[in-house]
Amino acid sequence: MSRIRMAALALATTVATVTATALPAAAGPNLTAASASLAVAGAGAAAGATLTVDVARPFRPVTHAASGGLYGLAENSRPADSTLLPIKVNSLTQPAPGVGQRPNGQPPGGDSLLVAPQADRVGAGQFIRMPDIYPDFPYRWVSWNDWLAKVDTMVRARLAATSVTNVLGWELWNEPDYTWNTAAAGPFNDGWVRTYRAVRALDPLTPIVGPSTATYDRSWMQSFLTHARNTGTLPDIICWHELQNPARIAADLADYRALEASLGISPRRISINEYAAPAEVDVPGRVADYVAELERGGVESAHRAFWYEYGTMNGLVTGNNQPTGTWWLYKWYGDMAGNMVTTTSTTRTGLDGFASYDGTRRIVDVVFGNEAGTNTVDLTGLGALGSSVRVTLSSTPSSGRFTAVPAPTTVSVTTRTVSGGRLTVQVPDMVATSAYRLVVEPVSGVPAYQQRYEAENASVFRAQRLTAAGASGGGYVGRIDNSGTPRTDSYVDFVVNVPSARAYTMTIGYANATGATATQGLAYNGGAWSTVSYPPTPAWGQFGATVSTTVTLKAGYNVIRLAKGSPHFAGGTGYAELDYIHLT
Repeated sequence: MSRIRMAALALATTVATVTATALPAAAGPNLTAASASLAVAGAGAAAGATLTVDVARPFRPVTHAASGGLYGLAENSRPADSTLLPIKVNSLTQPAPGVGQRPNGQPPGGDSLLVAPQADRVGAGQFIRMPDIYPDFPYRWVSWNDWLAKVDTMVRARLAATSVTNVLGWELWNEPDYTWNTAAAGPFNDGWVRTYRAVRALDPLTPIVGPSTATYDRSWMQSFLTHARNTGTLPDIICWHELQNPARIAADLADYRALEASLGISPRRISINEYAAPAEVDVPGRVADYVAELERGGVESAHRAFWYEYGTMNGLVTGNNQPTGTWWLYKWYGDMAGNMVTTTSTTRTGLDGFASYDGTRRIVDVVFGNEAGTNTVDLTGLGALGSSVRVTLSSTPSSGRFTAVPAPTTVSVTTRTVSGGRLTVQVPDMVATSAYRLVVEPVSGVPAYQQRYEAENASVFRAQRLTAAGASGGGYVGRIDNSGTPRTDSYVDFVVNVPSARAYTMTIGYANATGATATQGLAYNGGAWSTVSYPPTPAWGQFGATVSTTVTLKAGYNVIRLAKGSPHFAGGTGYAELDYIHLT
């Protein structure tokens, strides 16, 4: 998005629900008798708006799709890995190799190849934004000779970086509806074709991302898609930006899908690789609305817009790596596991949220906000949790980019009775700029830490999330079938959190119908590789078989990789589908 247009966009954004004096930072968990008495009401209570959470209606696995950032990383491991691992960064858009872009007058930074090792350590993929080779925004066009020479240099630099395996795509241009110089460069549609073919001549494997427009516009998109279809230059990943109004996201996504079908184009993966305006991006209540809409819309990835400084994951942490109020919203999002479940609100412009259900631990997790006053969360489909549940309500304030919030505030912890699989929770005195978290779990029998990690919840690189009735959680990862180049290596990164440093038994659920033993590489925290062997099983997509090995993990967050191919690993043999890993 235009850094020059930042102030104008901030004024244009509807901020009635998000403009407020920043609240003081939370002092940490502070359960008091007064706060506990506020948190819940009896079944059937209603006040203000209502967010309904239907736990019995999952719609896709948890992938933390919206936990990404534009220019989220800077060189020299900024921000620290310790601030990134808890939020389960899905993906990033980073500047081109040899970056010249000077956003907001800062020195060039965030070179995609230089930050790749850190992105890899935290399980994040990245798009390379090619026009950021230029220093100015809007980009100043020089000539076609200059641009194509730069394209050649950028692609060759990436091809030479043989240890970089987490590049998800080439983003050919950024906001062409605003930045393309038609008078000097000719029509964008023709420029897209020339650039696409120049990239493909050198790199036929890496996905192409675009058109990356500043807004979704049907007529503009129709012209682009038609020309790209007719010239054989359709992007592999369709991308545009949603920067002013989360309420329009659903309609834009639906319109795009209808347009795509009308043109006879097979469904593309969708990335919204910039979302939220300057007045919204640091406001947890408003961000909850964006994440809810992006999850419902089924996007593959979405990235917080860049408005300010490098090295802070777009304002999620302060300059000295302390969490802000908004970081805690993404931490709650990162804690989600299992499947996203359906949420609906009685208002289109206020209260909204997103929710998950982890069937292994029987935990329902709801994050919501964007509304003031007394509001209600109505949960249905809770039968599997039993008749008695523990309900924990927390909040995180809108602290801005420079004020640290050491911990969210615990508003209440109560024990409730579930009746007919339903529970109604009333949340009084909500602040529209704050975000809230509601965790509902059985009062006993919940593991002290997450032990099972579903493969479909992990970071999946060049393989495919699939569904099967017999799979743990209903999903698995298959088609792990590429190796031999960092552009096609297939691997799965599990970001796990364990309570103590020691050896753990890791059990892997899998299927292997090749009729022979298959192998994959295993490494954790960037350490040495070992080999996992998978004996044959009766059929693909049918699970129950397991193998076990030992992993020695540090206390806290670790990244465990199972790979068919990966840098510094010779490559696996045969094929195996991954259902889950289980740490005990």
